[in-house]
Amino acid sequence: MSPMNRLLGTAAPSETSILAVDRIACTGHGICAHILSGAIDLDDWGYPILRDAAPDPGVAAEAIKLCPSRALRWQRR
Repeated sequence: MSPMNRLLGTAAPSETSILAVDRIACTGHGICAHILSGAIDLDDWGYPILRDAAPDPGVAAEAIKLCPSRALRWQRR
């Protein structure tokens, strides 16, 4: 895994990685909740609430890639 991918949180997850949301970076587009409908809900203002920190890695990678504010990333436990 390259240092840049590790820094951006876009590298493939390891067995100990969990999905994390940077609530400060998030701008509330809600794309993550549409892609990861079982793992992320939206609060009253449209910001994500993570329900499952270990969703399907393939689907989560797509959500990470499509997040306009880069607020989703893989993180070590």
